[in-house]
Amino acid sequence: MDDDTISMLCNPYTHEPLEFITVKRQNGKEEKFLEGVESRERFPFHNGIPVLFDASLLEGYNLKYNSFYRKVARFYDPALKTLAFFYGGGEANFRNQYLELLEIEKGSRVLEVSVGTGTNISLLPGFARYFGLDLSWYMLSRCQKNLIRWKRQSELFYGNAELLPFQDEMFDVVFHVGGINAFNDRSKAISEMIRVARPGTKIVIVDETAKMMKALSWMPSARKIIEEWGDRLKAPVELIPAKVQDIQTETILKDFFYVLSFRKPLSQE
Repeated sequence: MDDDTISMLCNPYTHEPLEFITVKRQNGKEEKFLEGVESRERFPFHNGIPVLFDASLLEGYNLKYNSFYRKVARFYDPALKTLAFFYGGGEANFRNQYLELLEIEKGSRVLEVSVGTGTNISLLPGFARYFGLDLSWYMLSRCQKNLIRWKRQSELFYGNAELLPFQDEMFDVVFHVGGINAFNDRSKAISEMIRVARPGTKIVIVDETAKMMKALSWMPSARKIIEEWGDRLKAPVELIPAKVQDIQTETILKDFFYVLSFRKPLSQE
């Protein structure tokens, strides 16, 4: 991890800057950490990925659906690919309907919140710098392996979308695909995406609609989701702060997914 990346990070609980340290254990082995410059709170690495959220703090929807993604991680890509084949003209065509909204330029810092298995990054131009965060180790593990197989680069982080471990205004592009319907606090997650985006940045959020879940209602788990989520199965326009600009909504993949986009204002006034 280079100095530039470290300068972008912060303690997700306090927002204090982090620094990279190496600790030598009694057995002679060295262990790497990110450490808060004031609190001295340490964040370890796991398989080379910084662990920037304490999983023991998971509760509510975040805990429940973290377990869900652990079970479906290996089936996630094939299932979505099959769905896109039958309803969206193929996976690339389906994904490009929202990826084309991203305003990526040469050298852009691009953050995907809930990066999942990394498929979106594989379809984006190689001239930008990518960062991916997820709350599921199983998804991050598959993403890490996929990126190596695809020969693509992205810096990965284990973290909570409601407590992003990044300093203010670090990213030129911020987007999220799949999962926000199941967040504990969707409003806070949206506010965090806005916080870490640079002024003028377009932010894009995509997730399943009620129509999608009803199509899966033959599954007991889908029926339970419909009961639990209620009006969550639509674009959360009502959670967007009044200060943002250019709010747009549409549906794709035969109305199975919504696409919500908006722009962080150039001025905070």
